[in-house]
Amino acid sequence: QVQLVESGGGLVQAGGSLRLSCAASGSIFGINTMGWYRQSPGKQRELVATITRGGSTNYADSVLGRFTISRDNGKDTAYLQMNDLKPEDTAVYYCYVDRVLAGDIYWGKGTLVTVSS
Repeated sequence: QVQLVESGGGLVQAGGSLRLSCAASGSIFGINTMGWYRQSPGKQRELVATITRGGSTNYADSVLGRFTISRDNGKDTAYLQMNDLKPEDTAVYYCYVDRVLAGDIYWGKGTLVTVSS
């Protein structure tokens, strides 16, 4: 089992910044991709950004150029730096990791980001 603890959410005005963290613990051997998804009320969960153990990144078009994902493999922690936040970024942000060899995925409990206009 892998446990994920997210932090860094909160309330911010449009144009502001937040930094989310996701710390993995437990059976962390074999974690490959770490990433963030988000879900707004009435909408499906959507990809925000992912990063592989080797550092390859992938972003949703809606956050490209504003959000930056990074990770510290030594700390088994991923980060999401969110700049120039917009009201439409308001959502619960979920961290996830996958373990390719084990063939499983784990989700955090989510952290709420609210962007006021």
